Amino acid sequence: QVQLVESGGGLVQPGGSLRLSCVASGSIFRINAMGWYRQAPGKERELVATITSVGSTNYGDSVKGRFTISRDNAKNTVYLQMNSLKPEDTAVYYCTQTIYRSEYDIAAMDYWGQGTQVTVSS
Repeated sequence: QVQLVESGGGLVQPGGSLRLSCVASGSIFRINAMGWYRQAPGKERELVATITSVGSTNYGDSVKGRFTISRDNAKNTVYLQMNSLKPEDTAVYYCTQTIYRSEYDIAAMDYWGQGTQVTVSS
């Protein structure tokens, strides 16, 4: 089994910063892409940022220039540094990792964390 656990969410004032972490554990052979998505009440889940195994990144338009995604392959961990936070960034943030559980897997599978709440409010 593979488990993803997020941490770092909370309440922050507008203009503040938070850093989210997501660590994968269990039967892991190799991790390809990692990413973060978010879902606000009444809205669909949307892309925040992704990072490939070689470090190429992609960001949603609403967070470009404010958020930075990074990864530590030795720790099976993906991070999301969020700066200049706005009230519209309030959402549940979910991490995802595309994982091969063994060298015999034909295809990688997408795993998701349980989500962490980020609230931006004064």
